[in-house]
Amino acid sequence: MQLFSTFETTGFLEMAISTLEKKGIKKESIFAVPLDNRQEERRLFDNLHRSDGTSLIDIGMGLATAFSVIGASIGFKLAWGPIYWGLIGAFVGFVVGFAIRLFMELVIKKKKRVLKGTHSEVILIVDCEESQVELVEDILWSHFALGIAKVK
Repeated sequence: MQLFSTFETTGFLEMAISTLEKKGIKKESIFAVPLDNRQEERRLFDNLHRSDGTSLIDIGMGLATAFSVIGASIGFKLAWGPIYWGLIGAFVGFVVGFAIRLFMELVIKKKKRVLKGTHSEVILIVDCEESQVELVEDILWSHFALGIAKVK
């Protein structure tokens, strides 16, 4: 039976491997594969096939609504009327909100977007007998495995 587990690259991985060896798992039955880090910077704008879940227009839409209401209210006293000033307010609000969100993503959250230098995970594969599965699983969980899967 094989157990697949993922670990962060820490000392707990080394301790888990040495504990497994002490409990009778052969060195040839333990296989660790480190994952590579992303070499390129993440893209800021989404496309049709890929999205990171971050919206750049959420603040813009809220400010567009607020500014259009204010523009329409003030537009009753101005020459062009409430409709034009409501549309101008919506456009200005959207641009201001989009600029705020773009600034937040480019400057404030830059460290979050760039994956260079972050620690990658290691996949640990342990080949063992079915009688040892529970022992190996307990050892992996006690050494802070991120996830474990069993394959017969």
